[in-house]
Amino acid sequence: MIARKKLVAGNWKMNGSLVANETLIKGFLPEVTDAVDVVVFVPAPYLAQVQGLCQGSAVKWGAQDVSSMPNGAYTGEVSLPMLEEFGVTHVLVGHSERRTYHFESSDAVADKALAAIEASIVPIVCVGETLQEREAGRVVEVINAQLDPVFDRCGRYAQNGKWPVIVAYEPVWAIGTGVTASPEQAQEVHAAIRQRVQEKLGLEVAQSTRVLYGGSVKPSNAAEIFAKNDIDGGLIGGAALSSSDFSGIIRAARG
Repeated sequence: MIARKKLVAGNWKMNGSLVANETLIKGFLPEVTDAVDVVVFVPAPYLAQVQGLCQGSAVKWGAQDVSSMPNGAYTGEVSLPMLEEFGVTHVLVGHSERRTYHFESSDAVADKALAAIEASIVPIVCVGETLQEREAGRVVEVINAQLDPVFDRCGRYAQNGKWPVIVAYEPVWAIGTGVTASPEQAQEVHAAIRQRVQEKLGLEVAQSTRVLYGGSVKPSNAAEIFAKNDIDGGLIGGAALSSSDFSGIIRAARG
């Protein structure tokens, strides 16, 4: 079994200000060590500020979305070459809010993941089911349908037992609701995701690919969630906006 380093990723969504961002980052920076990877996903206007605040630390910074196109007449979009200029190392693609509010298809998400890989930026591919899909017993079916285009486009980049993709499982019914999937429910889906990676890319890649859990993770439940075999950290929403909460989650990931 390959040891997978825990990753705590903070998704600020459409929140932040110059003053609040500095206070937040300076508040949790003392908790960050080499034992856990930490990435913050910030609104595009704050990338330069966060780059300045985090440069020289162990914290990495990422974008919440990206265009699959390198440039052109795409008003409002942000390209990978732009992100590269700000030292971005990771990018979220396919967050449920993008799929729902911007009608992004799984094919479009896979195109973004491919473009990120080709720019040497790590995509975190978000997948998850609605409450109706869970109640209908379609969880694995829905998630496989979201992931399979990513395997089709990006599978060739799996080499030497590693794949430059991270998967984040976020049950839509648990995002921002205060309701959390039980650690057992989350582990069950994470195991199914890892099984799908194995079917598509082989056992070694499946064992090395990190799968994060997102959905109302907080300091009080993080340790129990992160203790599960197939859960390699968290994609944190609301709690990522509090330096004390985010610090507590980082400590939980350190174990």
